[in-house]
Amino acid sequence: MDIPSDRRATPPIGTRADRSAEAPETDLPSIVIERRVEWPDTDAAGHYHHSTVVRWVEAAEAALLRRLGLAHLFGSTPRVHFEADYRARLWFGDLVRIELGVTRVGAASLHYAFTVRGKGDEEAATGRMVIAHSAARAPGATPWPAEVRDLLTKAGVQPPEMLG
Repeated sequence: MDIPSDRRATPPIGTRADRSAEAPETDLPSIVIERRVEWPDTDAAGHYHHSTVVRWVEAAEAALLRRLGLAHLFGSTPRVHFEADYRARLWFGDLVRIELGVTRVGAASLHYAFTVRGKGDEEAATGRMVIAHSAARAPGATPWPAEVRDLLTKAGVQPPEMLG
């Protein structure tokens, strides 16, 4: 798959280059998980369907939040932005690695960057996702509780979740 020459590679997750200028210099959390391309993940062309990346990114987010002890946030963090650049094909049975890292913690939002890697460490997809915090029954976004914000800005790299 040819990538236009004007596209720049996504900086490695967890590096200063992938963080916005507004992000404080802290040890923002990140995680790596592995998955296999399953038959339902593919489309009529035989490679992974674009929507599969969304599921993998959300699986990495779930693993990260569980590791941080923040599983109680499920149901109160709607997605407000998702974008992806698809760079290479992945085929049924391929082992993929999903790298997800927090790049910015706002007053009531959280920015992630992700990279999906295939064979030979090739970038198959890169992008970002933004979520908002919305407390139960709140009409809109609500600030992160102090203890949650503390974890989201200082937890650092989490152990990987690799397939056996």
